[in-house]
Amino acid sequence: MLRRLYDWTMAKADHPRALWILAAVAFIESSVFPIPPDVLMIPMILAAPHRAWLIAAVATVSSVLGGMLGYGIGFFFYESLGQPILEALGKGDAMAAFNEQFNGVGFWAVLTAGVTPFPYKVITIMSGWTAMPLATFVVTSIIARALRFFVVAALLRSFGAPIRDFIEKRLGLVFTVFVVLLIGGFFLVKYL
Repeated sequence: MLRRLYDWTMAKADHPRALWILAAVAFIESSVFPIPPDVLMIPMILAAPHRAWLIAAVATVSSVLGGMLGYGIGFFFYESLGQPILEALGKGDAMAAFNEQFNGVGFWAVLTAGVTPFPYKVITIMSGWTAMPLATFVVTSIIARALRFFVVAALLRSFGAPIRDFIEKRLGLVFTVFVVLLIGGFFLVKYL
């Protein structure tokens, strides 16, 4: 099934309404869809490098809007279903403590999920579930998704097809190392 979704997404890169399809894929990927928008972005940018920034902008805006849907899913369904069940089980206080811990590092969680291969949809839903401040979630999502999509666009615009293999296979690792180094740097500055 995943392979069929991947093939369908790749076929849409040549469609006359590819930007609209990219917007839809980026939107739903942020809360439920398993295929990342990069799969559609890459062939679109390779086919029209002069549109790289527009393509990255569409993916960024749509992904953040979809992330807000994921946030809403976590926020509204937790309030109506999850919280009463946890309180009935006597776990309401434990969840409040978890929410405080998550929201204490929420900026980093959203940033990390937004630029690495970690599923962004998990963090969007968790951010709503823990009632992370919406402004923090949105600003961090904009930074993370723009960083991810504009780096991909810049690499493809600059290097073309030869960078495709690198992006598809190794860019997630590079972003993960970058985030680890960034967090490590802040940790060193704070505690040393």
